[in-house]
Amino acid sequence: MGAVKRSADVLLADGSTVHLRQIRPEDAPAIVEFHSRMSDRTRYLRYFSPYPRIPERDLLRFVNVDHRDREAFVTVSDGRITSVGRYERLGWDSPEAEVAFVVEDAHQGRGIGSVLLEHLAEAARECGLTRFVAEVLPENSGMLRVFGDSGYQVHRRYADGVVHLSFPIAPTERSREVQESREHLTEARSIARLLSPRGVAVYGASASGQGVGAAMLGNLRDGGYTGELVPVHPAADRVAGLTAYRRAADAGVAIDLALIAVPAPAVAEAVADAARAGAGGVVIGSAGFAEVGPEGAARQRDLIEAAHVLGLRVIGPSSFGIANTDPEVRLNVTMAPRLPSAGRVGFFAQSGALGVALLAEADRRGLGLSSFVSAGNRADVSGNDLLQYWQDDPGTDVVLLYLESFGNPRKFARLARRMSRVKPVVAVASATRPPGLAGDMPGPDVHAVTALFARSGVIRVDTVQEMFDVGMLLAHQPLPSGRRVAVVGNSSALAELAVVACRAAGLVIATGYPHDISPLASAHDLADALADAAVDDGVDALVVVYAPPVPGQLSEEDTDFATALASVALAGEKPTVATVVFGQVPPRVPAYPSVEEAVRALSRVVTYAEWLRRPPGVLPTLSDVDHAAAERAETAIDLLAAYRIPVVPSTLVDDEDGAVTAAAELGYPVALKAAGGGLRHRIDLGAVRLALKDPSGVRAAYRELVRDFGPGVLVQTMVAPGVACVAEVVEDPAFGPVVGFGLGGVASELLGDLAWRAAPLTDRAAEALVDEPRAAPLLHGYRGSTPVDRAALIDLLLRVGQIADRHPRVRSLILNPVLMRPDGFSVLHAAVEFGDAGVRPDTGPRRLRSP
Repeated sequence: MGAVKRSADVLLADGSTVHLRQIRPEDAPAIVEFHSRMSDRTRYLRYFSPYPRIPERDLLRFVNVDHRDREAFVTVSDGRITSVGRYERLGWDSPEAEVAFVVEDAHQGRGIGSVLLEHLAEAARECGLTRFVAEVLPENSGMLRVFGDSGYQVHRRYADGVVHLSFPIAPTERSREVQESREHLTEARSIARLLSPRGVAVYGASASGQGVGAAMLGNLRDGGYTGELVPVHPAADRVAGLTAYRRAADAGVAIDLALIAVPAPAVAEAVADAARAGAGGVVIGSAGFAEVGPEGAARQRDLIEAAHVLGLRVIGPSSFGIANTDPEVRLNVTMAPRLPSAGRVGFFAQSGALGVALLAEADRRGLGLSSFVSAGNRADVSGNDLLQYWQDDPGTDVVLLYLESFGNPRKFARLARRMSRVKPVVAVASATRPPGLAGDMPGPDVHAVTALFARSGVIRVDTVQEMFDVGMLLAHQPLPSGRRVAVVGNSSALAELAVVACRAAGLVIATGYPHDISPLASAHDLADALADAAVDDGVDALVVVYAPPVPGQLSEEDTDFATALASVALAGEKPTVATVVFGQVPPRVPAYPSVEEAVRALSRVVTYAEWLRRPPGVLPTLSDVDHAAAERAETAIDLLAAYRIPVVPSTLVDDEDGAVTAAAELGYPVALKAAGGGLRHRIDLGAVRLALKDPSGVRAAYRELVRDFGPGVLVQTMVAPGVACVAEVVEDPAFGPVVGFGLGGVASELLGDLAWRAAPLTDRAAEALVDEPRAAPLLHGYRGSTPVDRAALIDLLLRVGQIADRHPRVRSLILNPVLMRPDGFSVLHAAVEFGDAGVRPDTGPRRLRSP
């Protein structure tokens, strides 16, 4: 079996990229050159001696490794090796290895050491190693800090002038926290540099002023960009009234961002030129890549690989552009000549084609944006990167996402849960599950996926219009403290529509409402009614409906009403939505063409506010789990045993005598079940025979089952009866692994009565799963029955949730049936589908993956 090939593009602490790969024998000249660039101090700290040159024997050993007992990684930037990290096993089949790495002086302090350690640890674990040891000179504070800040339990011992370090390399909660924190900081910094560039180089702007590049350059210039603008043109000396250069570096100014709008074959050279000028990233508006077929996809992969080696992040290809409305920046690298006004809403759009329309709609509604990014083909920068950036951006309070697909769903779910605790996230996203993601296992339906978004704190909407509806409310109004709504207006018909819409959306009409003022009432009367509702302790939100007394004719009364509405809606105490027919609407007041749209937006925000008020729960520490055994497991029985989930013993037999023998070994009484397909728990179809007490009963039952259902019979130990339940794990395209729970039986299966939560499960999520199915009362003492062991069921779901979270190769898992009783439970059947661990892109050491 050949060695696993390992390589990755990774982000460093300064937000730049670097390529990491295994060392190769042909790297020998580059290693010698790398060694020559190191300072005497760096050589001394690494080798404990001056080590001025690498002897030929050492060089051969350095570049030739077996990728098991000896592994080495290098990082490559702009074609040069910038660091080397390696481990070497301490003796034949030892579980320990010595680890060491060295970083070129010019690249120290960029976080390369911690990245090397993460990747070395993963490679070592997969080769059976469990512990790293290292020897570090006391004055090598940088290296000591890398080990100390890794999140591992590092043991230090000082002897003979050297610090001896030793630590287990199994991932810990702390090491995961450290890794995710570094990921957050590096991704946020990489985006910050692109949205606040000191200078922008523009490739593809024609001297004639025609074409995409020229239009975007003009928008950037006319939008008042505060940094340096550098047109790059192969022949012209001036473009759009600006001095043009043959190469961006010739301008002699700091370049952080490049806009590239040249034909696809010329993009790679423009990217290389931007890197030579010091850019941190590029926006590629050019088409002709993955969107045009396999050849374009291959061109796109090559382009991204080259860009990452050069240290660049890539937005696009086929990107509509990016924008930052901060008055200190005023960046408009888009095709829209006019941006929405400056505001506090961050907007990410995957689609490039809809970019102009999306920005125009935001502008029409008066929805002020802080920043905007169109990802286009999303070959590198994705919505996940923007979530990382916006979480800490002081200029952004609300996030809008227009998502056409999910490339890294598990990461999205993790980031969205964290982000939504501090800032609301509204997403237009698919709620469907493409078939075949988890074999033949069912998964969440459309309604369940919408609920999954809500339980992760994300406000999922169905249309772009609804996204803006909710965004306007979040941007300009406080969050509601409850579901009680006051309906106030001067139209009984509109008020009644509002009441019906509120009740249909699960909102509660506050006591004393609707408050229907006469159509002939003055604006002063309406103002009083609004003011009363605003201070009513029994009201959490207001729905205002207003129709001018004379449709189509605006009067002084209408102006007075607009003033009164503004005084309440902008007071910042209770959220207010309005539907005004043929009337004036004050700026920044969320107003909607119909009552139904207003109430729907309010309902979405009420649900989010309720989620925010609920404690997030805690992830359990299951100290009795054998994680090593779980990693080695090849069957459902072995996997569940490692998680201390017992499965009732059973034996598959294919003849009558075998059934009798199995029953004797298991011990009477036994049950016999048809083993084919999903029949083994279908008592209603006659596929199960229970409480067989002797060989003759077993023989008779075996013959009947084979006659009715074909060969293959399962013999199983009898257990006490209970409430049949089902627990399962599937991969969802929007959330990665999700855990489902429901009660067993034909009716529940027919109605799809399963509740779902994204993995891993907190204690509160597991509790909610138990209570959410419509048939859940059967677990809690329905009609005088004895309640089942709730604590045991919650513990079972927590363990299933950890299996889903910690083991990427588990593509699907189902426990069906699980018999719940007052004294515990019995798992009668378990099935697992294993796959390639690489199918889950949010595990292992940090790397830039397909977004």
